[in-house]
Formats: sequence, structure tokens, C-alpha cells
Amino acid sequence: MRPVTFLASGWLICLLAALPVTPALAASFNTVDVQRHADWHSLRLTLGEERHVRAIEQSSYTDSVLSVNATPGACGQRWLEIRVTLDEVQAESATWDRVPVDVMVDQDRVYTGEAAFITERGDDGFYVRLTMPDTGALLDGMRHGETLRLRIHRGEDDPWFMVFSLNGADQALARMNRLCETRPADNATPHDNAPAGKPTRASPTTQ
Repeated sequence: MRPVTFLASGWLICLLAALPVTPALAASFNTVDVQRHADWHSLRLTLGEERHVRAIEQSSYTDSVLSVNATPGACGQRWLEIRVTLDEVQAESATWDRVPVDVMVDQDRVYTGEAAFITERGDDGFYVRLTMPDTGALLDGMRHGETLRLRIHRGEDDPWFMVFSLNGADQALARMNRLCETRPADNATPHDNAPAGKPTRASPTTQ
């Protein structure tokens, strides 16, 4: 499948060109309890007392990761996010734009929501945070589907299309929910090289 590195031309370069490059300052989470589910993984993220759980798909693109995230204590407030790896570490934490997004599972219902374009200081990722009016229904559809398609409206007549596999999503999302409701084992060992989509931004509170 075609990587999304072509996005670095044109609009994305214009969006980020004004940012100077600085040394990495973003916090990097430890990954524990990693388990593979076909094209997906489920895992925990830890940083001090902060805890999150995540289901990710990073097999469809070489430079992009789709993640579904939740926080213990607020497991019902799940959020979806895409991370695209950039060529440079970013110097500023900011939300650069909010645009409409359409999400479709297979050839079924189209879910319409909002995509926020976000960068984090000290992070080489470009984040697309999805806010959907019915996240629960979308996730349920993902658990029973084969392919997730996104159309992000960057500008007039300038959509950005992405396609992700849902092979393994059912098992990954089910385990993510279980992890969110249970405490991690005391002997859980961090996985330094575990697939986690560079979880430098796990909190949904960035504005």
C-alpha cells in the first residue's frame, strides 16, 4: 500500500514551515502487555502514574499509525487518532486546523465528524485527532468490518484519503477494553521495541 509521505509536499510543508526545529522534549511512554492480533496490536502505555490503553494498526502504511485510545477510570471516553511521522522534530505544541472527516467501514454507513491537526513540541509526529458524534457505533462497526476508509477534507476539493485494515481489530479492541478495566500486573515488563506507534502523545486533552 502506498505510504503517505506524499503528504509532506504542498499543504503540510506550508503548515509546518514556520516552525523552527528543537531538540526532542516530548515525553515517551513505556509500552507493556503488548499482544498482536493479526494487523493490530493491543497494549498499555505508562509514564509515572499516568496510564492509558491502546489498540493500533500500523501495518497499512510505513509512516502512519491508526490508534484507538482509552484511559483507565474513563474507559467509555475513547478516541481515535492518526500519527504521521514527519522529517523533523516540531518546536511547538498547537492545533493548526479543524476540518470535516468522513469515516466508512467497508461499504456501510458513513460517519461524519471533525479532524484536528495537531503537533507536539519535541515530537516528530503530525497528529490527526478524530472527534466523532457516535464513537461507540463506529468502533462496533470496526470490530465487524474488514476495511476502514477515511476522507479528511483538508480544503475545498482537496481530500486526503487513507485506508486501514481491520483484520484483528475485533480482538485488539476487545482486549483494549479489558486492559482498561483491569490493573496492570506488578511484574509487567516494558517493551522498548514494542510496536506502539511512538506513543509520545497519549492524552486526549491537548488543545
